[in-house]
Amino acid sequence: MSVTLGSERLLASGMLAGRRVGVVSNPASVDAAFGHIVDRIAARPDVTLAALFGPQHGFHADVQDNMIETAHARHPRLGVPIHSLYSDTREPTAEMLDGLDVLVIDLQDVGTRVYTYIYTMANCLRAARRHALPVVVCDRPNPIGGEEVEGPVLDPACASFVGQFPIPLRHGLTIGELARLFNDCFDIGAELEVIPLEGWSRSMYHDDAGVPWVIPSPNLPTLDSAIVYPGAVLLEGTLLSEGRGTTRPFELFGAPEIEPDKLAQSLNALDLPGVYFRPVTFEPTFQKHAGRPCGGCQIHVTDRRAFRPVLAGVGVIAACRQMLRDRFGWRKPPYEYENTKMPIDILAGSPTLRRHIAAGLPAADIAAEWEGDLAEFEALRRNYLLY
Repeated sequence: MSVTLGSERLLASGMLAGRRVGVVSNPASVDAAFGHIVDRIAARPDVTLAALFGPQHGFHADVQDNMIETAHARHPRLGVPIHSLYSDTREPTAEMLDGLDVLVIDLQDVGTRVYTYIYTMANCLRAARRHALPVVVCDRPNPIGGEEVEGPVLDPACASFVGQFPIPLRHGLTIGELARLFNDCFDIGAELEVIPLEGWSRSMYHDDAGVPWVIPSPNLPTLDSAIVYPGAVLLEGTLLSEGRGTTRPFELFGAPEIEPDKLAQSLNALDLPGVYFRPVTFEPTFQKHAGRPCGGCQIHVTDRRAFRPVLAGVGVIAACRQMLRDRFGWRKPPYEYENTKMPIDILAGSPTLRRHIAAGLPAADIAAEWEGDLAEFEALRRNYLLY
């Protein structure tokens, strides 16, 4: 089944005619025919493309490392300024927005709270409100579906640029639905219009939607990596490799001291739904343990609808800690320029997960404690569903 994207519907509507437009996008901002929104707008004689804005990893998504800022630039072919929103500023300045009639946001989210593009969107909404600039968000499918929510809800005391608002790790919303929720519930109040999808249903994963998968950021190369990401991202808060520097980031994990067969046996004995852990040895080419053979596992999702990625991620960390004992370590600050809080607390949304794992609680018991907060979020979330 083919889904019509928000960007396609926006351009077909003619609502940009006669306006000076700024666009927040990156290489994944393509339509079903692989046409990029910037090129589609630039080709319109009745629309002026006046400014471009790039999120983390850059407008061209060519910056590999998580925390490397990107420079402002100019589009080599179109001559339009490209403002980096992962630079000396995280939101558009008055000078960047000057002369615009509307700001269009077309970014591919991946369904996980720990993903800065949705907070770049929130920052754009804040800046636009201050400057009385209308914002149009072009909706895109949540690549891991829109039915399931899972994981701990962020404690505002652990808010950061990888988690601004109290939502769970797997939020089950499209980026357009998130825009509506952020704008209404968290005191943003911008003039916002979301252009919905046509033909998308909440049960769809990205490969059900009939639209291209274009890498949204350098370490989510496939839909498989996005499916495991809501839990595997927690490994960034440890000294374990989360597979960066390999061809299967977030699907591979491990460390030089791990015995892969023993770890796989331990994890598979948990009988977690929809997943099999295959023992592997791998050698990252960069980041953690670069150039060193690591023992570990590859996460193979056998039933994506039964799979609970956050439960699996917690199970992985707990099992590795049990195996490594005093050789297991939590990553130290900084993380995303936050110098005081433990990275795992920023990722999980509070110190609770770290403390529970340190106390030896089983993953299933840890997950049971999320249920009350998830029920509250579900009640809030229902008010913003478009599909």
